[in-house]
Amino acid sequence: MAVTSESTTLWHGDLASGSGQTTLDSSGGFVDLPMSWAARTNGLAGKSNPEELLGAAHSACFSMQFAHLLATNGTPPEHIQVTAAVTFEPGPGITGSHLLVSAKVPGISEQDFERIAEEAKATCPVSLALSGTSITLEASLA
Repeated sequence: MAVTSESTTLWHGDLASGSGQTTLDSSGGFVDLPMSWAARTNGLAGKSNPEELLGAAHSACFSMQFAHLLATNGTPPEHIQVTAAVTFEPGPGITGSHLLVSAKVPGISEQDFERIAEEAKATCPVSLALSGTSITLEASLA
């Protein structure tokens, strides 16, 4: 069965001086995130941006896919920590996502760990959606 998830943004004003708020529908509760162009291009604290949301989606999706592939390999993880750093440049737009991964996986070789991490990067649904941009991976066993 397909599941559709929703987020809603209400924007006021033009791009440069305007601002908005994105609401995430999180299982009946709502998370509100203020946004602005200045926050997107200058990294202002206290405000979010589309790249931060994309990074959250990418890190969560990769974590799930990696956990699944590790378990299928017979080496389920004790824990996985993933940071997705999504880069935005005015003009070109989103230029890449860098996955920084640390995981504790008992009984796995370094070679299998790296191979499975690359497979998770290539096959997680968010990576597939980002196929038009550069996705890099830095993975290490904890």
